[in-house]
Amino acid sequence: MLETLKQQVLEANLELVRKRLVILTWGNVSGLSREKGLVVIKPSGVPYEQLRAENMVVVDLEGRLVEGRLRPSSDTPTHLQLYRHFDCIGGVVHTHSPFATIFAQAHRSIPCFGTTHADHFAGPVPLTRQLTREEVAGDYEGNTGKVIVEAMAKQNPAEVPGILVAGHGPFAWGSSPQKAVENAFILESIAFMAYHTLLLNPEQDSLVEYIRKKHYERKHGKNAYYGQSRKEDKDA
Repeated sequence: MLETLKQQVLEANLELVRKRLVILTWGNVSGLSREKGLVVIKPSGVPYEQLRAENMVVVDLEGRLVEGRLRPSSDTPTHLQLYRHFDCIGGVVHTHSPFATIFAQAHRSIPCFGTTHADHFAGPVPLTRQLTREEVAGDYEGNTGKVIVEAMAKQNPAEVPGILVAGHGPFAWGSSPQKAVENAFILESIAFMAYHTLLLNPEQDSLVEYIRKKHYERKHGKNAYYGQSRKEDKDA
C-alpha cells in the first residue's frame, strides 16, 4: 500500500540527516495521500541508518493504524492536525535543528532581516504560544498541532511554510515530503543568519517591506519571473 509514497517519505527522512537537520532520532517526516486520506510517517525512535521503506507506518487522518508493524512517530497527532487544516500541503517535517530551536527556546519569532529570508517566507517565521498545563497533560502532541493552526490563523501556509513551537522547535511543511524538507532546511538557514545578524546588531530592523515583497513575489507571485518558464524548458 502506498509504496511510492513510502519510498518518498523514507528518502525525505534520510535527507534530514544529509542536510544535518537531525541527530540521533530527533525528527520525522510524513507524507499525505489526499486521494486516499492516508498518511505515511517515520516509525517512532528508529535510528535513521536502520530505516527502510517497509518500516514506514500508514495511518488515516484520525490516527488509526492502517499498515505497519511499528508504532508511528510520537509526533503523528501534530502532523495530522496540520494535514486536516492546511489543504495545500502534502508533507510535514519536525526537527530540532539548532538555530531554529534556539529561537523557539528563546520564544522569539524570526524577523525577516534580508532577501534570503524574503525569497522563501512571506514575512517573519511565526512563533506559537506556549501550551497550557492542561494542554500538555491532555493530548500533548495533538494540542501542539492545534497551537500551530491557531498561530497560523491569519497566515497562508503556502506562503509561510514553517513555524516555531515555543520552547520546543520548528515544524515545516510543503506540497510533498521533499518540499517540506527543503523548507525545513531553509528555515534552519534563515535562523542561522538571523541569529548572527542579531549578534552583530541587536537593534537591527527588519527588511523594508517593499524589498521583502519584491523578493517574495518575483519567485512566488502572480507575475513571478525567477527561474525558467515551462516554454523555455521545452525550447532548451
